Amino acid sequence: MALPYFLGCPQWQHPAWNSGLPSGKSPLNRYSQVFNCVEGNTTFYATPSREQCQQWRLQVPDDFRFLLKFSHLITHDRLLSGVDAGMRDFLEVVAPLEDVLGPFLLQLPAAFGPQHLNNLWRFVDALPAPLECTVEVRNSAFFSKGEAEKALNRGLRERCVSRVCMDTRALFAATPDNEITIEAQRKKPRVPVHLLPGDAAPVIRYIGHPDLETNRRYLAPWVERVANWIEEGRRPYFFLHMPDIGDALSLTEIWTELLSKRVDELEPLHFNEKQPQIGLF
Repeated sequence: MALPYFLGCPQWQHPAWNSGLPSGKSPLNRYSQVFNCVEGNTTFYATPSREQCQQWRLQVPDDFRFLLKFSHLITHDRLLSGVDAGMRDFLEVVAPLEDVLGPFLLQLPAAFGPQHLNNLWRFVDALPAPLECTVEVRNSAFFSKGEAEKALNRGLRERCVSRVCMDTRALFAATPDNEITIEAQRKKPRVPVHLLPGDAAPVIRYIGHPDLETNRRYLAPWVERVANWIEEGRRPYFFLHMPDIGDALSLTEIWTELLSKRVDELEPLHFNEKQPQIGLF
């Protein structure tokens, strides 16, 4: 697969994907034949072993990228304060993946506010080159276009660090009339879509509407933006989520269909021939 950008999901396996992904030696190997990146949500909850990271490396091609999350112990429990040893330990564990690492996903909780920015700068500055990170914030002060947001954006630009853009508009446009949608709306932040112009590769996390076809109009603005980035020679990371993650493969098909109308010679995703029709699983 030779996509001119990075496309992925928040995980690499789900029971509903078994008939859609190509055959392979493992779920990760099967996933990496279709997508060229993945969010490393597993590392947020539990740090893998070094041996596990070695196995992951063997299962993906050289052009694949892992965007691993730092442990919640670092980002949420300690708010990046006094975590030098934790960072070093984590980086030692994931070292076997170094040549296939994208930027680390530094996901910060709503409790991380403007008063903690110095913690962020110390953490980012301590990350050894060539390792990089991308920062996701959820505190409302960082979306108010006031001094707090200006300070955040200025510090990120000075360090050539991207700001994760989470787009939950489609999700919150849905009527919360079932448990899956209610749970998704409970877990995901309802924040404005703020993009930070800069030199770092953009990172977009799109959370879809439970009705697959409804996503077409919410994805349309992203088609133009991603196409423009590709034309500029940039390689953004675009992650697609669904309230029911089993629907994510179908959403990636819709997205690719839309983008292919704007980007010439964009290859289709190489799903198994038995992949169900859109909206039927």
